[in-house]
Amino acid sequence: MTLDEPQHHYELDRMAEDAWRMFRILGEYTIGFDRMAHVRPPLVTVFGSARTEIKDRYYGQAEQLGRELVQAGFGVMTGGGPGIMQAANKGAFEVGGVSVGLNIILPFEQKPNPYQTLTLNFEYFHARKVMLAKYAAAFVVFPGGFGTLDELGEILTLVQTRKMHALPIYLVGERHWRGLVDWFRGTLVESGAIAPDDLHLFKVVDDVTTVPEDVRRYHDPATPDGFKRPTAEDRQRARGEAT
Repeated sequence: MTLDEPQHHYELDRMAEDAWRMFRILGEYTIGFDRMAHVRPPLVTVFGSARTEIKDRYYGQAEQLGRELVQAGFGVMTGGGPGIMQAANKGAFEVGGVSVGLNIILPFEQKPNPYQTLTLNFEYFHARKVMLAKYAAAFVVFPGGFGTLDELGEILTLVQTRKMHALPIYLVGERHWRGLVDWFRGTLVESGAIAPDDLHLFKVVDDVTTVPEDVRRYHDPATPDGFKRPTAEDRQRARGEAT
């Protein structure tokens, strides 16, 4: 039995393409880990829409948050694009803070904003999301679209399944997030898809000025703050995986 010649070449081309893709992915992780491992101070990751306009109140809040996080001793990390990402980077950058942008290469919308002290470019969403999660001390999620929902869902999943330490997660805009949170409570909890205390993995806030001090308090284990925290089992597991 002989392999059909055109099909044979097609399969070889696919194998070669997949091999090169593997090396490109590995390269993105290698560069990301190398550059991010040296970034100080602790970073707060800010998610939100790339389409938010400068005149929007959430843009102003994100800029204010970036500024106040730096003043509280943190840096800011975003997806590096326009909208909410630009606002948070701008606030941090203009007060002399660390402002990290992890840009994704897209055919539309995304281009690096100019308010970054460190810029990395990614072709693959999964490599970028690993960096946005791994090097974060907290997450602040502003209103956004599918991408923002994807990022929020992945962070909640990683924490819920104990693949990542529980960290503060803030959803900015009570009116924007109300329907989703009500669905979490009325559908997911009621059906048993999530536990009731999974609703304590995040807080919904309208006032971002409380976030920097709240994050600082979270990382002080003696201070109660209302978040669901890692258990002793979680910490033991993390120590085991690190060895």
